[in-house]
Amino acid sequence: MKIGVIGATGKAGNKILKEANKRNHDVTAIVRDASKLKQKDIPAIVGDVFDLTTEDVKDFDVVINAFGAPFGKEELHVTAGRHLIDIFSPIDTRLIVVGGAGSLYVDDEQTTKLIDTPEFPKEFVPTAANQAQNLEDLKASTVNYTFVSPSAVFDPDGNRTGNYILGTDKLLVNNEGDSYVSYADFAVALLDEVETPAFEKQRFTVASDKGVSIPNPL
Repeated sequence: MKIGVIGATGKAGNKILKEANKRNHDVTAIVRDASKLKQKDIPAIVGDVFDLTTEDVKDFDVVINAFGAPFGKEELHVTAGRHLIDIFSPIDTRLIVVGGAGSLYVDDEQTTKLIDTPEFPKEFVPTAANQAQNLEDLKASTVNYTFVSPSAVFDPDGNRTGNYILGTDKLLVNNEGDSYVSYADFAVALLDEVETPAFEKQRFTVASDKGVSIPNPL
């Protein structure tokens, strides 16, 4: 499968890039600075997400958007998201977006979102709010999208256990009662969705146990 990864040098993007490459997909990094790319054998499209055109992405089967807006410029999640909606609208290429946990509900009645709870860190509210708006924009579009939310604790250094649980709009907890997922297991779940679509034109969320790391069998 031909896969493009926007933000492939970021924490989530690089895990996703590695997972796709290990599964022998035809993967391309879409980055602003190719010198930061650790995998020198992987082809790259060099440029800003805002400069991407329909022509750039039309030949991919799937493009994964792992763009991360810096602190103080959180609105870029929305502006970048809307640009991608514009360029993906005329084509069938699937767009998978790495989102946030803030818009997930914490109750069965789905009346309270994680972002609205007292425990949610105030410094992350702008990021969560703009990622939530990106999801709403995708829902209103004609793009073949999937929005993937991690758990509340998104661990860049956690193990790749290869096991996870899935949900849709409610915050998940693992066997230890924690809302947790490692970046590595998040990448596993995302690539499984790429290969076997189950959440087209909707959002899903993923959680995993901390567990013991296992190698990728592929």
